Amino acid sequence: QVQLVESGGGLVQPGGSLRLTCAASASIYRFYITGWYRQAPGKQRELVATLTSGSTTTYADSVKGRFTISRDNAKNAVYLQMNSLKPEDTAVYYCHAARGGSNYWGQGTQVTVSS
Repeated sequence: QVQLVESGGGLVQPGGSLRLTCAASASIYRFYITGWYRQAPGKQRELVATLTSGSTTTYADSVKGRFTISRDNAKNAVYLQMNSLKPEDTAVYYCHAARGGSNYWGQGTQVTVSS
């Protein structure tokens, strides 16, 4: 069973930055896609960014130019660098990975953008 553990969330002022980390219990190069999703109170979970094994990235329009997804295969980690944060970025952020027809999710980390 693959486990994903997120960290790096917290409270930040508008315009600030955070870097989320997703630590995987298995070699991430085996995942054909990894990504970050978020869910704000009262809203559905939405895609933030994805990264395929072929290094293709996809971003939600709302975060393009501000967020960057990356991974470190040696550390079995996926990152989400978030810059120029806005109050509307406030949500629980979840790490996702998929391989072999199975989907894996982390438990989530809270990001709150507020002054």
